[in-house]
Amino acid sequence: MLFYLSSLRGEVSPLNVFRYITFRAMGAAVTALLIMLLVGPVFIRILRRLKAGQPIRGKEEVHKLAEIHGAKQGTPTMGGLLILVAVVVSTLLWAIPTNPYVWLVLFSLITLGVLGFLDDWRKIRKQQSKGITSRQKLFWQGVVALCVSLFLLYDYPGTKEGIGSIHIPFMKDPILSGLGLMVVPFMLLVIVGSSNAVNLTDGLDGLAIGCTITVAIVYGIVAYLVGNFEAATYLRLPHVVGTGELAVFCAGLIGAGLGFLWFNCHPAKIFMGDTGSLAIGGTLGVVSIAVEQEFLLMIVGGVFVMEAMSVILQVASFKLTGKRIFAMSPIHHHFELIGWSETTVVVRFWILSVVFAIIGLSTLKLR
Repeated sequence: MLFYLSSLRGEVSPLNVFRYITFRAMGAAVTALLIMLLVGPVFIRILRRLKAGQPIRGKEEVHKLAEIHGAKQGTPTMGGLLILVAVVVSTLLWAIPTNPYVWLVLFSLITLGVLGFLDDWRKIRKQQSKGITSRQKLFWQGVVALCVSLFLLYDYPGTKEGIGSIHIPFMKDPILSGLGLMVVPFMLLVIVGSSNAVNLTDGLDGLAIGCTITVAIVYGIVAYLVGNFEAATYLRLPHVVGTGELAVFCAGLIGAGLGFLWFNCHPAKIFMGDTGSLAIGGTLGVVSIAVEQEFLLMIVGGVFVMEAMSVILQVASFKLTGKRIFAMSPIHHHFELIGWSETTVVVRFWILSVVFAIIGLSTLKLR
């Protein structure tokens, strides 16, 4: 909304800065950060008063990790609710409200956040680790992803190749184009897969939100470049009109992530829960589709991919051979059980996330 202050630049020239995405992105980041830092302590106290604490996990998991995570039971969860509020408020305040991409990512964030909230609420109410069933969760994630996919397919400003195109990092031209409706299953896989990957990563203090920040930084840069005709042309990226405003959204997510990390670092005072992880992961998938850089997410979000693949391989190995590959999955628990401290696992995974982000950014030039 503050964008419209630029219309007064004839009378007050400094207001011209509100035209620039870079300025508004910084404003969104600062706004979201301040919301988290100012409201966070009050929000945590409210959750404690409501006894919205982290429920214990299954018997086998508790036995294996009791000495490591025993003190975490009762720590307030559903902190993702505050992240969502901070991101939504900062985005609406600093982005152009008529931009369809802004509403698309906010729709994804809120709807998946509601799904995660219901899952967290059931866990708290029943005081067990199982909330909504996996099938129910996948179904509603698929519904949200389908709505987003159809919107992009039929109400898309368009690029030279069109929405039915698939780009691969390091390559100048799309490997597939003109796919039309055939691209919808791919979109569903990206959104649902990224939503669940972040959810699986959210198991240690600061792990998921730290990796989210690095991914959001990269996609904030990519959104700005793809939305800028000259930059996109120079870098051989698809120019997608209007996606520059997604840089404002990503900046809001960065600010909210930093603010949440203030309370979520070890020992965590609050967890984001499925309310945050499902929403953040799915929305990052939406952003990657909007800027036509879906496969880049596999590189930049390498930690999320590792976590998801460790679960898939563990389940497949146990069903096929009766043996487990890892001491426990997701893989961050494997490293805990072989002797790494929680802080060591988190910091090393953050380092990997930064490395993946640098590799991802390098693909924008190496084409």
